[in-house]
Amino acid sequence: MSDYRPLQPDQTRLSWDIGTAYDFFISLEVLHNPDDYGLRASWAAGVRSRLPTAERKFLEDVQSFVWVPIQWVYSLPVPKDATGALWALRQIPPAERLMALSSSCETEDFTAVYRSVVERRSWDKGDVEAIRELLIREKKDQKHAAQFLKALPKYLDWCTRPEEFGELYLSALQSFYQVFFAEEEKRIAPYLQVALDRAQEQAARMELPDLLVELSQGVHFEEDLYTPEMILVPAYWSTPIVLWSKVSLDSTLLLYGARPADATLIPGEAIPETVLRALKALADPTRLQILRYLSEEQLTPAQLSRRLRLRAPTVIHHLNTLRLAGLVHLTVDNQGDKCYAARLEAVPGTFTNLGEYLQVREKVEQ
Repeated sequence: MSDYRPLQPDQTRLSWDIGTAYDFFISLEVLHNPDDYGLRASWAAGVRSRLPTAERKFLEDVQSFVWVPIQWVYSLPVPKDATGALWALRQIPPAERLMALSSSCETEDFTAVYRSVVERRSWDKGDVEAIRELLIREKKDQKHAAQFLKALPKYLDWCTRPEEFGELYLSALQSFYQVFFAEEEKRIAPYLQVALDRAQEQAARMELPDLLVELSQGVHFEEDLYTPEMILVPAYWSTPIVLWSKVSLDSTLLLYGARPADATLIPGEAIPETVLRALKALADPTRLQILRYLSEEQLTPAQLSRRLRLRAPTVIHHLNTLRLAGLVHLTVDNQGDKCYAARLEAVPGTFTNLGEYLQVREKVEQ
């Protein structure tokens, strides 16, 4: 019998970090998967089209398996901006860049398989099966595990050509910085500092579980996810989605939303995204029915699927829309299983934000 005991929230020490390098990599993820973050796909495609053809096609090819290297960014020296990240990447030999970035997101067992492929300069079905068994053993989220396995052959192919990957990836990141993120970094940096200052002020008067719910706009973390140290980092581009990763055996880093309700992801956009997302979510009869069920009790996607007599992927799509709109509470356990409840306190805020937007427009037009 295991003697493991979950760590209590009051046993967790809070630390803080800040840097635009996190958003540098997050923005790449969002621009290549805009639907997952509520971003207009046509605008995201327009940003990607600014890249030279070779770099654009390369990033589109590899973004399916190059995840945000949270641990690697955390290890960067202050000020952890995009130019610092690019400088640090240049210091790594090209053949080692893929492993340096991807291994920071994986356990030692996963990394051992990848390093074996790099050393042999080849891979086979045995490597794929070893990864599949690790995913099962570590009880990875089924959806993400399926996505990972789909992209795995492409990743392993690049592991057999690490030098080529290292050169192309650095070149693509440099192009992305020049054509887009250099200006974007200037725009979002003040928001990150404001969000950090506000979160630190809230931390002084709130219990950790309540603070995390507030910063994540409705995510509850079960005790199994608490570690001796929790590092909180503001991120503009992932708002309201929270990203987290172990950065050491005893430390978990969590990126929380830094984009305020009246700001937009698309520079120069007139209508706040929070208003658009909430109105879109509330305008659908199925999502209203889901909210009605969730206002009575917490339910899993599978339970909602049975009640609504809808396929699970359809229900998950509706739940993601409600989550992006900040209209549901989400409870996550250490295995990635999710349970939802209605975030009814957010509904009045939706109409308050709409009223404020309409009043501003009225003053401009007078």
